[in-house]
Amino acid sequence: MQKQEKIVSMFDDIAPTYDTANRVMSMGVDKSWRRKACDLAYEFNGGDSLDRIIDVACGTGDMMEFWKTRAEVNGIAIGDIVGVDPSVGMVDVARQKYPNFSYHISKATEIPLETESADILSITYGIRNVVEREEALGEFNRVLKKGGLVVILEFMKNENPSILGKIMNFYTNKILPKVGGFISKNLEAYEYLPNSIEDFATVQTMQDELESAGFEMLYTKSFSMDISTLLIARKK
Repeated sequence: MQKQEKIVSMFDDIAPTYDTANRVMSMGVDKSWRRKACDLAYEFNGGDSLDRIIDVACGTGDMMEFWKTRAEVNGIAIGDIVGVDPSVGMVDVARQKYPNFSYHISKATEIPLETESADILSITYGIRNVVEREEALGEFNRVLKKGGLVVILEFMKNENPSILGKIMNFYTNKILPKVGGFISKNLEAYEYLPNSIEDFATVQTMQDELESAGFEMLYTKSFSMDISTLLIARKK
């Protein structure tokens, strides 16, 4: 089985327990990171209406709901919020939770939407699971309008962690896999998480890749002892 297909199969398997495991492991702090991402993107966009937001690797749909609720708070009208994910299992859960959104079962490298049709594209804790990242960033550029925003939240590789960062690395590598594995009954899937972070790009590498794909960096910030990083870039 190819690496990308194996990752998708793993997410299919853990889909029923994914939300529970995530809330327990993150202790809900990811909600503040998601709110920040949405609010900043709306601020950078500057308008009071958007035609479309695409959430790639939408999983069980939580980020789509954040886009909707934060738009309401900020007085912004949105025509369409679309989720894209290759995992049928994850999208099935999303459809049950949020039936009013649109969904496509598709890889990040093959988004089945029109060229220059979206104002914002987000990918939340999913870009490190995309094997062909360069192709995906090119696809993000294609579907975004000129001046459109790509919003990435991700666990990035930290080459020079602080003492607190090292403690968090221990928690991520040794404790979280056991918690997630216990809840999901799939230890391998949650051992994949720290390994995928270690094998992933640094913040600087991700910024360079975005710029190479035709984006201009607007904002980069790491949260909670550099656990999570938010990057926002604009299509040139």
